[in-house]
Amino acid sequence: MTRRVALAYGGGAAALTVLALASLAIGSRATPVLDVLRALLAFDPGNDLHLIVRELRVPRSLLAITAGAGLGMAGAVMQAVTRNPLAEPGLLGVNAGAAMAVVLGASAFGLTAIGDYVWFGLLGAGLAGVAVFVLGRAHDSGTDPVRLVLAGAGLSIVLGAAVSLVILNAQLAVLDVFRNWGAGTLDGRGLDVAGAMTLALLAGGGMALALAPALNALALGHSMGQALGVRPQRVWALACLSVMILAGTATAAAGPIGFVGLVAPHVARAIAGPDNRDLLPLSGLFAAAMLLGADILGRVIVAPDELAAGIVATMIGGPFFIHVVRRFRLAQI
Repeated sequence: MTRRVALAYGGGAAALTVLALASLAIGSRATPVLDVLRALLAFDPGNDLHLIVRELRVPRSLLAITAGAGLGMAGAVMQAVTRNPLAEPGLLGVNAGAAMAVVLGASAFGLTAIGDYVWFGLLGAGLAGVAVFVLGRAHDSGTDPVRLVLAGAGLSIVLGAAVSLVILNAQLAVLDVFRNWGAGTLDGRGLDVAGAMTLALLAGGGMALALAPALNALALGHSMGQALGVRPQRVWALACLSVMILAGTATAAAGPIGFVGLVAPHVARAIAGPDNRDLLPLSGLFAAAMLLGADILGRVIVAPDELAAGIVATMIGGPFFIHVVRRFRLAQI
């Protein structure tokens, strides 16, 4: 590990710690940092500030950190396996699959609580990812990123149209559920949702890190990767599975948050280079800080009201995406 990468780890961890304390202190009711520390270390159930910190802000902050890390690592894996700097987790159709499942859960089964429909969202994201994997014939070739991306784009269009059709004919309660979830808001999530995202991060993130050496070998080319003992089809399958776990759970829990999984890997790559052994964890670290920072900004920009973290992340990531597209086109020319 180079000194630059070590400093990136240290700086990212320090920034995330500061943002976590700020997230616990900032809100419609400001809480002094000392009271935040007391709520964490010496909880008093009779103190309303302690209740706000422990019951509302801790789960929300934990979800922002874990969902952001999951999206960042999923984005880095997608960019590695597709060799496309513009790739992001939604290419596997997980966003569209989760959206379809959430709408169906709310309209057909009356699931309006996040703790209920988050599992529908996770199931929908997983099924969409499997469908893209099959439609893209990755089970046959295992190495054609263009076919997989086209299958994901096609399925996303079809599911997006189906979601619109269901919403147009659904009750207002369904529209309200989808509006809150679709904006990427982190408010109202409990420890059960944050805990599920934590488990997904451990499983999917661990799988992605285990694949890092194989992804490095495949970056040298299909033939060279095979010569180094890598089985491209198996790596593709496991990489897609890790993306489905990470991005699927994050989308189900926090909504379809865009650009986080695109921006963070680019920042990490500028520091760590192409080595996925450092690129993947740094992408997760930077994405966690980005989503948590977006959530904090959303509470400040329109205070005492709130702006959804997904909207703020899009406002931040949009200009960066345009910058990346311009550089990518120039590089092709």
